[in-house]
Amino acid sequence: MSEELDIAEDGDLYEHHRIVVDKGQSPLRIDKFLMARIENATRSKVQQAIEAEAVLVNGLATKASYQIKPLDLITVSLPEPPRDDVVLPENIPLNIVYEDDELLVVNKVAGMVVHPAYNNWSGTLVNALAYHFENLPTTRNGVGRPGLVHRIDKDTSGLLVIAKTEIAMAHLAKQFFDHSIERTYIAMVWGVPAEKGTVRANLGRSLKDRKVTTVYEDETIGKHAITHYEMIKDYGYVSLLKCNLETGRTHQIRAHMKYIGHPLFNDVTYGGDRILKGTTFTKYRQFVANCFAIMPRQSLHAKSLGFIHPKTKQKMFFECELPADFTALIAKWEKYVKYEM
Repeated sequence: MSEELDIAEDGDLYEHHRIVVDKGQSPLRIDKFLMARIENATRSKVQQAIEAEAVLVNGLATKASYQIKPLDLITVSLPEPPRDDVVLPENIPLNIVYEDDELLVVNKVAGMVVHPAYNNWSGTLVNALAYHFENLPTTRNGVGRPGLVHRIDKDTSGLLVIAKTEIAMAHLAKQFFDHSIERTYIAMVWGVPAEKGTVRANLGRSLKDRKVTTVYEDETIGKHAITHYEMIKDYGYVSLLKCNLETGRTHQIRAHMKYIGHPLFNDVTYGGDRILKGTTFTKYRQFVANCFAIMPRQSLHAKSLGFIHPKTKQKMFFECELPADFTALIAKWEKYVKYEM
């Protein structure tokens, strides 16, 4: 991702980004502006691109100190052509829970990116799908994402439905749009929330870090998002929850749980990778560190998925077990509660 701004010493350049500055934009250095607009771009990479004259403002080379103005046209060009429409088939094993002529349901492992993007052109679920299946459909704007109607984060495990036909793609996409898809996640969070609860809060990209989703209490900003949760087990310092999505926004559960003061256990992006509840004793700190080592990712698993089959119109429902790292984490907290608290 930050590699997207690597500039070769010679050769042709291909336009990757074309940005028209908003009418209401206040003066801001162009390097800072591009850091905010291009995902995972570092300041040094942006400045290197500017020095290589790969960044143009209104068709002219610029300097990193240039203060952008409303309606400026900024283009960023790179040595390699854009690859959003290129999917390289890779022989990656898939855990297929169900398959018929219209669709398949996959249990994605944690650590697998769903679709190719900067810094992740290979090893993704889409690369695997391209190898195992031919001519998967795409949505109108889904170039390079064959079969995908939804996704889950790289370090979240669990179920995804994949469309194999245009009809299946359209029907499933409409169910997601209508929020009629049933999705249940298992999450371990810091602290002990109420036995049951619903979080209704708009979500959108953070203005400080575009990789982070944040809550906006101003209802005119972001997208409407609703998460229902229910307690499965209270471990004193952490809790195991069942979360049901009424909407499906980026990082929805992770952002909503942080918003109500209960970030997911070991969620680096949302502050769950440090001790937020518990004692200051060395033994407890070591216990938590061991838990982080057992499950070095956010504690979130897409456990169940329900939808109407696009062809038969029958209700389909699938569940998958928690992966080994999650079950080991739960077992460790069970033992701690029984013998240490």
